[in-house]
Amino acid sequence: MATTLITGGTVVSATGRVAADVLVDGEKIVALLSPGSVLLGTDLSAGVDTVIDATGKYVIPGGIDAHTHFELPFGGTAASDTFESGTRAAAWGGTTSVIDFAVQTTGQRLQDGLEVWHQKAANNCAIDYGFHQIMGGVDEASLKAMENLVDEGISSYKMFMAYPGVFYSNDGQILQAMQKAAGLGLLTMMHAENGPAIDVLAEQLVAAGKTDPYYHGIARAWQLEEEATHRAIMLANVTGAPLYIVHVSAKQAVEQVAWARDKGQNVFGETCPQYLYLSLEDQLGATGDPQWGTFEGAKWVCSTPLRAREDGHQNAMWQALRTNDLQMVSTDHCPFCMKGQKELGVGDFRKIPNGIGSIEHRMDLMYQGVVTGQITLERWVELTSTTPARMFGLYGKKGVIAPGADADIVVYDPNGHTSISAQTHHMNMDYSAWEGYEIDGHVDTVISRGKTIVDGGQYLGARGDGKYLKRGLTQYLI
Repeated sequence: MATTLITGGTVVSATGRVAADVLVDGEKIVALLSPGSVLLGTDLSAGVDTVIDATGKYVIPGGIDAHTHFELPFGGTAASDTFESGTRAAAWGGTTSVIDFAVQTTGQRLQDGLEVWHQKAANNCAIDYGFHQIMGGVDEASLKAMENLVDEGISSYKMFMAYPGVFYSNDGQILQAMQKAAGLGLLTMMHAENGPAIDVLAEQLVAAGKTDPYYHGIARAWQLEEEATHRAIMLANVTGAPLYIVHVSAKQAVEQVAWARDKGQNVFGETCPQYLYLSLEDQLGATGDPQWGTFEGAKWVCSTPLRAREDGHQNAMWQALRTNDLQMVSTDHCPFCMKGQKELGVGDFRKIPNGIGSIEHRMDLMYQGVVTGQITLERWVELTSTTPARMFGLYGKKGVIAPGADADIVVYDPNGHTSISAQTHHMNMDYSAWEGYEIDGHVDTVISRGKTIVDGGQYLGARGDGKYLKRGLTQYLI
C-alpha cells in the first residue's frame, strides 16, 4: 500500500490550527507529527512513496457536500450533471464526499426508488458518496420501508412542504413520517416553503403578465418560508423528531430555527453559497446578457429563491453561520443548462427548472468568507467538512484529520488565486452562476482515501474511485 507524507503545512481543524506533518498509509491517516519529529525515525520522508510539500499552505479535511442532486428529473428535464461529471467537478473544488438524494416518486416503493439511485451512482463516482432518501409519498408501505433505511446506511430522509403534485406532503403525512423517524433515530430533512400558497401567487403573477424569472422570487415570498419553517418545527416538537431545514434563505426562517434551538429542540439548518452572495435584485432581475434579455435571471432560479439584498438576508445568513444558528453550508447542487433546459421557462417562470450549480466552488466561496472576515479559518473547516460529517453519521471516518480517519485531505494555498468562469469550470453547464467571481485562495492538491486525484492543475482520479458510504445515525443531537 502506498504511503504519503504531507510536510510543512498548517493542519486546520474545527477547533484550531497547528503546524504538523501528516502521514498517510494506504487509505488512512496514520499519524500527525510535529515538524522535525523523530518519533518514527530521523528521516521519515526517506521511507514513503510520495512527499507533498505544503509549506505556507493549509492542510484541511476534504469537503463534504451533504446536499446534491445529480441526474434529478425536474420539470420535464433532468439535472445536467451525472454522478460521474458532478463528482469529478466536486473533486476539482476540494470536495471529497457527497450525499445525494435518492428519490421515491409518488406511487413508487421507497426501496425501488433507492435502488434506481444506487444504479445511477455505482462505479461512476470520482469520490465517496452516500444517500439521503426523498419520501415522495407517505402511505403504510413507505412508512414500513423507513424501518430498513438505517440498515442501508441511510440515516436521514427528506420531505417537501412545496411542489404540490410532485413531492408535496401535507401536515398529516409529515406528522406520520416524523413519528416513525423519531422511533428509528432518523433525521428529518425538510424543504420548508408553503407550496399551495406559492402556487396561487405564481398563477396570479402569470395571469397579470409578470412572467420573467424575477417573479419566481416574488411568488416564493419569505413569509411562506418563515411560515413553513415554523410549522415544521412545531410538528417536530409534537413528535420528538430531530429536524434539519435545508437551503435556508430568509432571515425570518433563521429566526424560527434559532427560536427552537434556544428552547433546546433538536432543530438544525443549512444555507448555501447562493444565499450568502447572490440576490433577488442583482441576479433574478439580471438583464446583462443580450442573448437572454429579461430572461437572464433564469440562470439563478432555484428554490428557496434568492432574497432581496436590501432586506438584509445575506448578512443574516453570515451572522447565523457565526452564531451556529445555522450549522453548515451545502450547495443544493442541481444544475441545468440555459440552452434546452432553463429556456423551457421562457414566457412562464413556473416552467424554469429550479437549480444552481455550485459544487465545484463551495470550498472556495466559503474560504472567501475567511478572507473578508465573515468567518474564521476554523469555522470554514467546521461548516464545510466537520459538521456535515457529524450531522450525517460520518464523523471519525470523514471530516477530520486524525489517525484512523480516511485520508481525505485538501492542501489549500491561501496565497493562490481562483477565477471562476464557465470557460474553466468542470461542471456540465453552459454558463456559470458565479461568472467573474475572484477567490483569494486555491485548491492545490486533493487526496481521496489516500489517492491523489487533483494536483498541480491536473486531474488524476478516475470514474469509479468513489465508494458508497453507509452512514450511521446523526452525531449532532443536543
